[in-house]
Amino acid sequence: MSLLIAGVSHQSAPLPVLEAVALDAERRLLLEKALHAAANIDEVLVLSTCNRTEVYVEAVTFHGAISDITDAVAATTAVTREGLRDHLYVHYEDRAVEHVFTLAAGLDSMAVGEAQILGQLRAALGDAQNNGHVGPALNVLFQQALRVGKRVHTETEIDAVSHSLVETGLLVGSDTFGPLSETRILILGAGGMGALVATTATRQGAEVTIVNRTEERAARLASRLGAAARPMDEVAKCLAEADIVISSTGALAPVVTLAQAADAQIARAGRPQLYVDLALPHDVAYEVGSLTGVQRLGLAELGTLLAGASTAPAVEAARSIVSSEVSEFVTARAGDVVGPTVAALREQAAAVVSAELTRLHRRTDLDESDRAEVDRAVHRIVEKLLHTPTRRVRELAGGGAGVSFAAALSELFDLPASVRPGGPGLTAAAADLPDRLTPEERT
Repeated sequence: MSLLIAGVSHQSAPLPVLEAVALDAERRLLLEKALHAAANIDEVLVLSTCNRTEVYVEAVTFHGAISDITDAVAATTAVTREGLRDHLYVHYEDRAVEHVFTLAAGLDSMAVGEAQILGQLRAALGDAQNNGHVGPALNVLFQQALRVGKRVHTETEIDAVSHSLVETGLLVGSDTFGPLSETRILILGAGGMGALVATTATRQGAEVTIVNRTEERAARLASRLGAAARPMDEVAKCLAEADIVISSTGALAPVVTLAQAADAQIARAGRPQLYVDLALPHDVAYEVGSLTGVQRLGLAELGTLLAGASTAPAVEAARSIVSSEVSEFVTARAGDVVGPTVAALREQAAAVVSAELTRLHRRTDLDESDRAEVDRAVHRIVEKLLHTPTRRVRELAGGGAGVSFAAALSELFDLPASVRPGGPGLTAAAADLPDRLTPEERT
């Protein structure tokens, strides 16, 4: 079995496609369940954020797993199988390891270096563990990825040069309205992103109001931060009062329509207003940005503002850490590949020695002391003969050819098949891979 990732992100697809494949918690669980039951997949974890929807699997077969993933994602979202293939990318084996570590370090995010992805990965792993969808392979991979991400933020200055989507939106707000301490901010949604927005805004002294479909959740968050909470049926009034509206609700349809924003502008007598839409699918109708005096920043616009951060020296230091960690992880996995084969070879040698010594002792009249000496001598000979080749095969496996060496040992000594695919892996667009496969081809 092999590590495989298939996904769609801000780097491979336009915003409408990202919105179409975005998954709420319920649909994410449904997709994981469907894939965990698929014949070509042994373990699975699904991650869905405002930047990406990705499926991580321990695959039984490569092409079969790709086909299972595209079928299941198409069945769970609003994207057809054919439409999905135009934007889907695939990472396999070592390239999959590199991608997960890069992601955990915040280096593949729209906001390069942001730390929020660590919490999202940790939450996705916890859910998959609780549902029994991950096993040894993905557990080890993601635990190590979380450690790599933490190391990057601890050992580099990446936090000092990176701005999150939230911080970028607030920076635009302060440029427009002046100090946030003199600004009214309305936050729509009290989930993880909403809580982050509220915390960041209140720390900067803004007057914050929180509106959420579940009033109790908004009230708890507001109480903790010294903000105000208002019910959803007062959202029109809240829109009119706010200088900055930041929304991340997880709703499937816009929660701020053109008509609502226009009414708010009338009530504000034309005073400027900023909408920051952090949701996927989008919360604020695209047309809102066409209103006089209104600016709308969605994920695409925020991504453009953040584009310059990827060349900072701290980012290069982070990439160096990721590269080193990937190399160590891949080397360890390669050793694991040949481990069972080496163990099988030693077991086979031990069995042959035992059988031959038994036969020898039956045919000779040696006393107990002589038998023991013969036993020790034969075992020393076999150990010396096996030591160098088994040590070398482990060393050579670290170069990425573990499967080849394990297969060669198995073939030479007629050992049981106990190796898994592996190697340097690949990264590809799904559109470049074969289309739907016959049962005979799904290997």
